[in-house]
Amino acid sequence: MSHDILNTEYEFTDRTFEELDFRNQSLENRIFDGCTFLRVNFNGSSFKRCRFLDCTFEQSDLSNIALTSSDLRDVKFKECKLVGVNWINATSLMHLSWDNCALNYGNFSGLDLRKSSMQNCVAREVDFAETNFSEANLRGTDFTAARFANTNLTKADLRQAKNYSIRPDSNKIKKAKFSLPEAMLLLYGLDIELEE
Repeated sequence: MSHDILNTEYEFTDRTFEELDFRNQSLENRIFDGCTFLRVNFNGSSFKRCRFLDCTFEQSDLSNIALTSSDLRDVKFKECKLVGVNWINATSLMHLSWDNCALNYGNFSGLDLRKSSMQNCVAREVDFAETNFSEANLRGTDFTAARFANTNLTKADLRQAKNYSIRPDSNKIKKAKFSLPEAMLLLYGLDIELEE
């Protein structure tokens, strides 16, 4: 299937898009319902007023995409590259999951991502300030230099997550699950002395 179809049609239901190169392209007013994108390159592309409902992206590159006024609901990303995505420009994000994805340098600041899943991902230098991650599954994710500030992690699962810097005094972590030895990182932001 050539990428011309994305330029000529506006609504897609239960379609599979495979091995497409759609770098630096612009899509406007498209609706994708129940679609699968397999090894599609959307690097640098722009989605304006698009809707993705119950879609799956696998082994695709969506780095630096623009999500201007777009809706993503029940969307799964598996083994995708989503570097530098500013998620806050989307109109609505609901029930999203990222599995084994690269999310470096992204911005999720202030978003409601409760009950979402970000499992076994790499989220280096990502902004999660004021994000609602209550009851989220964040297991096994690498949060090197990610920013957590006034982030709601109530009942979130961070077992096997690593390299996070989460200050208990400026984030909500009630009933969150952590695993040792990584949970020791929670103590570093406090003004206390630790001895072995």
